[in-house]
Amino acid sequence: MNGSMQITKKSEYSGIIHVREINVTPEQLEKWKKGAKIQDVMSNLSDSEREFIMTGMTQEERDAAFKDTRED
Repeated sequence: MNGSMQITKKSEYSGIIHVREINVTPEQLEKWKKGAKIQDVMSNLSDSEREFIMTGMTQEERDAAFKDTRED
């Protein structure tokens, strides 16, 4: 994969705007926006990175949002 892109997203959880550098191409983003499954076109990314692209949520926000639903 060549390079990375700076992705800016507003979190659906907190409303905070986050910026992350993610190893994704414009072509991958376009395929996803046209309906391809994100896990298929961006299989090189972690679950957390794909979630960020979809919702703008950071791992910390996901942990906070779903802490009550996790089993210990």
